[in-house]
Formats: sequence, C-alpha cells, structure tokens
Amino acid sequence: MARITVRYFAAAADAAGREEEAWELGAPATLAALRAELIEEYGAAMQRVIRSGSFLVDGTVRRDDGEVTGDVVDVLPAFAGG
Repeated sequence: MARITVRYFAAAADAAGREEEAWELGAPATLAALRAELIEEYGAAMQRVIRSGSFLVDGTVRRDDGEVTGDVVDVLPAFAGG
C-alpha cells in the first residue's frame, strides 16, 4: 500500500472540496487506480476534471495510467491560454 499526498488545484479543488489530502493506494499504486478512486469518491465533477486535465507526479506531468512512483500527486484541470 502506498501513502501519497494528493493536491487539488482550481476545478479539482472545487470538485474535492479541499486543496490537499492524504490518500492510500493499494498495490500496485497506479494513476489508473487513483483516477478510479477519485471519481468514485468525488463523482461527476471530478470525472470532468480528470478527463481533460492531467496529473503532476513529483513535478513531472503524467497522462498515462502507469505506476505512481512519487509521494505527491497534483490533480490539474485543463488550463486555458497558450
């Protein structure tokens, strides 16, 4: 089991109702598992954020479903601008 810190930004924070929380991921700890758990916990609003957004895992942008190798995962909505 992996204990990570999940930080939420902008629309993700609105969907979660918080900016940060500790999260326990079962083995193997993957972004696919985290996505599923976040959607189960926070519903359609979080699903919309995750569908168009990305994850930042210890400072690296990730859009895959692979293993969570760090201690901090940021949930980032899609950002406008260029």
